[in-house]
Amino acid sequence: MSFIVMIVVGLIVGLIARAIMPGEQKMGIVLTCILGIVGALIAGYLGQALGWYGPGEAPGWIASIVGAIIVLGIVGLIRKRS
Repeated sequence: MSFIVMIVVGLIVGLIARAIMPGEQKMGIVLTCILGIVGALIAGYLGQALGWYGPGEAPGWIASIVGAIIVLGIVGLIRKRS
């Protein structure tokens, strides 16, 4: 069940990260949501593994948004180069 929740959170977080991230992102809404899911999953598992927070805690949302912004930034840089 936790994995499904992280996917739903990732969809929301991807949209929030895109709104927060400065500059112009030339990614579609689907790619943004997928990258948000990836960022949320990475941040969620990393934060829980390091013991920073438990499932469903508020820092999980914040870490997911930061993770999604980082993933969106990395993909944006890669796409600019190619």
